[in-house]
Amino acid sequence: MIEGSVLYGELAALATAVFWSLTYILFTIAVRLIGPSILNRLRLTLALVFLLVTHLIVMGEPFPLHIELARWGWLSLSGVIGFAVGDAMLFRAFSSLGAHRSSLIMTLVPVISALLAWAFLDEALKPLQVAAIFITVAGIALVVWRPDKSDKPLLVRRYRIGVLYGIGAVVTQSLRYIFCRQGMSGGFPPLSTNVVQIFAATTAIWIWPVLRGQVCATFAKLRYRRACWATITGALSGPFIGVTLSLVALRLAPVGLTSTLMALSPVLLLPVSHFVLKEGINIRTIGGTVVAMIGATLIFLA
Repeated sequence: MIEGSVLYGELAALATAVFWSLTYILFTIAVRLIGPSILNRLRLTLALVFLLVTHLIVMGEPFPLHIELARWGWLSLSGVIGFAVGDAMLFRAFSSLGAHRSSLIMTLVPVISALLAWAFLDEALKPLQVAAIFITVAGIALVVWRPDKSDKPLLVRRYRIGVLYGIGAVVTQSLRYIFCRQGMSGGFPPLSTNVVQIFAATTAIWIWPVLRGQVCATFAKLRYRRACWATITGALSGPFIGVTLSLVALRLAPVGLTSTLMALSPVLLLPVSHFVLKEGINIRTIGGTVVAMIGATLIFLA
């Protein structure tokens, strides 16, 4: 790779982490106001509008119509699994665990991706990578293994369900990365990749609400000013800007380096989630986050 291109890829990966951190905060606010299902529909719809307009300006057409059937299949599968299903589970984790713990669980994505690549793509794991997986899991477990001290069984049960939703989001996002790499092969533009993914996810997420006549009720939630602001801004920073930058980073820089930089969100979220969302931060939280980040880094640098 050309050195200048790699630098741009690294900057894109770092910017991705920043925008994803902002997205975690905004969607945590929004999910508490309008719920995970409606948030998922609205933010995908808004992101699709942003992407179609941008694609028209940059590529001269709103949608990449002339693509191969196989590429369409891979990217559609990636979008539905990652954005429609995976993010729906992530938003439920937001409501139970908060922004920081949810983002920390998502640090498992490179772990599961490495295991899936080993199982289905015959990519062997080095001994140091296996050790890094255990380090990552240990760091996450240190933070999310048990909720904050509480004598309310209902809150404890909700917390544990949130952890399960977070793990489900990790698995689906890991699958999204694998399918997306297949769909992007051959030099397919990152912007067009994102348009196809978001279009497929938006179509899938609206089928059931349309059949049940919930379209008007969904958009009615935008009348709440704070929820509207958080949803629109989150749609801009996450599935529009953040995902597009992540695809640029994967195109220009080595996967290990970009994945490590993009995984910095939990670290960036530590002070923000504490002061903005009033989430509890203690020595165990900080220590577990650092350990998990070290493990995630070693997976790709080994």
